[in-house]
Amino acid sequence: MIKIYHNPRCSKSREGLGILEDSGKDFEIIKYLDNTPSKAELEALINTLGIAPIDLVRKNEAIWKTEFKGKDLSNEAIIQAMVSHPKLIERPIVINGKKAVIGRPPETIKTIL
Repeated sequence: MIKIYHNPRCSKSREGLGILEDSGKDFEIIKYLDNTPSKAELEALINTLGIAPIDLVRKNEAIWKTEFKGKDLSNEAIIQAMVSHPKLIERPIVINGKKAVIGRPPETIKTIL
């Protein structure tokens, strides 16, 4: 089952959702601001994406700039920051089986459909 970690207030996330809708494939929407992923879920997601935890962080968010920017943070601390402040999680993220992408730009989603 295809999954999209979605924030309805984000235009790129809405574009990504549109790509999935247009694909005609079944998918699940995870509104991650309402249903925050656990530490284990984020670790698995980061592993599937094949990226470092810092690459999943929205570094322009105010909470990042005021509380975390410029600090020497471990990967575990970065993941915990995203669990505590899910707004920091980049979006949209689409998972299809063992493949996942961050939909920036949204057209990237098409590469795993």
